[in-house]
Amino acid sequence: MTLRLGTRGSALALAQSRLVADALTRALDEAVEIVEIETDGDRSTAPVPELGVGVFVSALRDALAAKEIDIAVHSYKDLPTAPVEGLTIAAVPRREDPRDVVVTRTGGGLASLPSGARVGTGSPRRVAQLLALGRGLVCTPIRGNVDTRLRKLAAGEVDAVVLAAAGLRRLGRAADISEVLDPDVILPAPAQGALAVECRTGDHTLVEQLACIDDEPSRAAVLAERTLLATLEAGCSAPVAALASTSADEITLTAAVFAPDGSRALRRRDTAALSDAAGLGARLAAQLLADGADRLLGETAREPGESPRARAAGEERTVRARGDTQ
Repeated sequence: MTLRLGTRGSALALAQSRLVADALTRALDEAVEIVEIETDGDRSTAPVPELGVGVFVSALRDALAAKEIDIAVHSYKDLPTAPVEGLTIAAVPRREDPRDVVVTRTGGGLASLPSGARVGTGSPRRVAQLLALGRGLVCTPIRGNVDTRLRKLAAGEVDAVVLAAAGLRRLGRAADISEVLDPDVILPAPAQGALAVECRTGDHTLVEQLACIDDEPSRAAVLAERTLLATLEAGCSAPVAALASTSADEITLTAAVFAPDGSRALRRRDTAALSDAAGLGARLAAQLLADGADRLLGETAREPGESPRARAAGEERTVRARGDTQ
């Protein structure tokens, strides 16, 4: 039997899918055929914030439902938090480094960037945290895959880019990293660095087979982070960050919600039994909501460098965004 694995055709998506295909081939001794599927997000030239949640996912799920493929591999953070009837996440392979990194033209870290430096990112989560540093950085929207963003950096369109460590490592480009950002400085997106291997719920044998590449600590960490996201009802479109760490029998979740302009932040951290990952995510979200997270999530952000007077005059922009791309 040959398993048909559906994936986006970007270099990163293919690299991730080959990792899953190789693991399945070793574990099941079965051939895996990689099937490239173009998504709405791949076809669009619009800025990522305008595309909407799930734009890189729906075509793969449609192919699964139509039985054109047997499994789909997603970057977990791209998935909407609502479950899809008839489909199941059968495996979460061992998670890559979930942290963000900065790549600069000079090779220096984030602290080396002067006031006014242009940092390429379209992620509201990253923008809010970079602005919160109070260092006068100018966040510049940037679109494209990892190679495209690095080319724009080399061409001088921006002075630095912030990316996911996982993407660079999976592409074999870890040497390009100028600095791995401490989560206490830039907290990553929920499920960043994790993959989701999805199949049809009714394919019971395949569901059982895919368990061979499931990593329990990674699944628990992602469950806590995404339960928090779902409970906040923020989806992957808001400046929400979360990172869970696990031990043999415990899980600790750190989460934060930011005003889009970085002016305020709410942070919470708690620990629970590993078996209570979902409960931990829900409780931490409830605490953040009690702290006023819903008000932060409902705010609009002013343009970097815009004066309070201009904001008061109504010269604002609305942050409309889906989740981070790599």
